Amino acid sequence: MSTHVYYVPSTNIMGKGCLKDIGPYIQELKLKKALVVTDKFLVKSGIAGKLLAVLDEAGLKYAVYDEVKPNPTCKNVHDGVEFLNLHECDYLISIGGGSPQDTAKAIGIIATNGGHIKEYEGVHKSRNKSLPIIAVNTTAGTSAEVTINYVITDEERKVKMVMVDKNSIATISVNDPELMIDKPAALTAATGMDALTHAIEALVTPGAYPVTDATALAAVELIFANLARTVKNGHDIEAREQMVYAIFLGGLAFNNAGLGYVHAMAHQLGGVYDLPHGVCNAMLLPFVEEENAKHVPEKFRSIAKAIGLQTEGKSDQECAGFVIESIKALSKEVGIPSRLSELGVDEVDLDLLAENSMKDACAPGNPFIPTKEEVIALFRKIL
Repeated sequence: MSTHVYYVPSTNIMGKGCLKDIGPYIQELKLKKALVVTDKFLVKSGIAGKLLAVLDEAGLKYAVYDEVKPNPTCKNVHDGVEFLNLHECDYLISIGGGSPQDTAKAIGIIATNGGHIKEYEGVHKSRNKSLPIIAVNTTAGTSAEVTINYVITDEERKVKMVMVDKNSIATISVNDPELMIDKPAALTAATGMDALTHAIEALVTPGAYPVTDATALAAVELIFANLARTVKNGHDIEAREQMVYAIFLGGLAFNNAGLGYVHAMAHQLGGVYDLPHGVCNAMLLPFVEEENAKHVPEKFRSIAKAIGLQTEGKSDQECAGFVIESIKALSKEVGIPSRLSELGVDEVDLDLLAENSMKDACAPGNPFIPTKEEVIALFRKIL
C-alpha cells in the first residue's frame, strides 16, 4: 500500500507544568460546558482537582463524571452518556490514564452517533465525529490521549472490544509530567512497559513505514533510558518528562502503523480476569517477539541499535536475541511478575483466551498469523 494516512490530535500540549496553560486553548473552542470524565482515585488523590482549578480560573463550566472503572465497561459508557445529557454538556475533558481516555472517546462517539457502544467494535464504524475531547493524560502509558483506538469491556461476553475509529481522536492532548510524579512504582512500571510494547509492535508490524518507524525508534530509546529511573524515583521529573515524550512518539507510531499479537492476547487477559493491561503486555512482549523474530528478523536490527548494541557485523538473529533479552531484563528490573498463574490465570481458560485473541482487532497487524495451538503455546510459556 503506497497511501498512508497519519492521524494526530490537532493541538498537543506537553512538558513540565503545562496543565496550567491549557485554559486559553479550551476557551478558543467556544464551547459551553464540559463533562469531565475521570475515576474516583483521581478525584480522591487531588489530581483531578488540579485540572478543575485550571478550569475554574479560566471561567469554564463543567460537570464531573467519576465512575470510570480500571477496565471500563459498556455500563460505564452509557451511564456517562446519560450524565452528559442530564448536565447538557457539549464537549468532554478526560483526565487519567487509558481508562478515562477510552471512556470519554466512547461517550463522545455515542453522543454524536447514537446506538449502543457494542455496535462500534472494529474499524471506523462510526459516521460522525465525536464531541470535542480535551484529553489530559496522567500516566506514561497508554498514549490513549493521542490515538484513534479505544477499548471497552463487554461485561456480558467478558471480551475487551477494540475500536479503531478516526472519529474518536481528541481535539487537544495534554501531557504534563507533574501529574505523574505521585504514581506508584508498580503502575509506573506497567504503563511504561505498555508504552514499550506499543513502540515495538509498531516497528515489527507490516503496517510500519518510515514516518512511524522514526517515532517508534525514538520512543524505544527514551523508554530504555528512563523507565527504570522513574520506577526507582517517581519524583525524578526529568525522567518523567522524557517518558512523556516517549509515549507521545510511540502513540503516534502505533496509531498509524498498528499493533499485533501482544495486544491481541493481553486484551483477553484483561477481559476475562480484569488484569492490568500494561502488566499483561509486559509479560507477553518478549515471547511474542521471539516468535515474530523467526519471521521478520531484519526488523529487530534498528531496535537493537536504538538500545545500544553495536550492530555492525551482527546477524539479524543476534540483534533480535539482544532485543528480546533486553526486554526481559528491563521487565525484571522494574518488577513485572513473571508468571500468569501468580495473577490467577487458569489453564482451563487458555482455549477461550486463544480463540478470542484470534478475533481481536489487533491480531491482523502481527508479522505472522499464528494458529490457535501456537497462541495457546504462547500463553502457556508464561503460565
